[in-house]
Amino acid sequence: MYKRKYPLRYTKSGLVYIDEEDDLDMLVDALVETNYSEEFCVSSNLDPVFISALMKAGFLVMSTGFPHYPGVYILLPKLHLSRSILYFDKLHIKRSVKSLLKRYELRFCTDIEQIMDRCLEIHGNDWLTEPLMDAVYAMRRMTRSYERFYAETVSFGVYRDGVLRAGEFGSLCGKVYTSYSGYYDESNAGTVQMILMAQFLKGQGFPFLDLGMPLPYKYELGAEDVTPQEFVRVFREGRILP
Repeated sequence: MYKRKYPLRYTKSGLVYIDEEDDLDMLVDALVETNYSEEFCVSSNLDPVFISALMKAGFLVMSTGFPHYPGVYILLPKLHLSRSILYFDKLHIKRSVKSLLKRYELRFCTDIEQIMDRCLEIHGNDWLTEPLMDAVYAMRRMTRSYERFYAETVSFGVYRDGVLRAGEFGSLCGKVYTSYSGYYDESNAGTVQMILMAQFLKGQGFPFLDLGMPLPYKYELGAEDVTPQEFVRVFREGRILP
């Protein structure tokens, strides 16, 4: 896939190190071609422009801190060994949920900070650290005309009787949406949100929904696991769609 051998740099723990000088597409090609056996890479750069570039390359960007070194954080860009993707013709809607869909209204990029804060409140900051949250917020404030701005932060929320009942946020690059974190405040609202979101993205001409890490509830919606090679191929096709 790449014309010359790309020089991967490894930490002592065996993780590939990435910084802003890397050609990220070539680096991803090298990870795939060499059958990199880890899901995570590592970086010390938490700049929002760099994070947006990582997202454009197909990484799901996570972060972590160090208990013995307060205030020190690193990025853990993740290229899954098995990625969960929902092709919209495979979307499965249970009968018990189908009757609920009309009770909710889907809104795109409304109350995004409330949704992100709620995700953090419910799921904690094990990977969604404060510096990463700050960077994701900063990406919202950057303009699309910014020279190196590759991905933007977006959200989806479902409302019943005008009240936010469930939501999630993720990254948008071209016509690829990658789900990062979500929550629900009432039974079935989270499933409804994902179904309405999938239907919305299909209507906008998106080829698939990138769900990140495989989990049982994603299979119930019709998602399937793909290899890194397949993910990189379809991701790159989707990110250049108008």
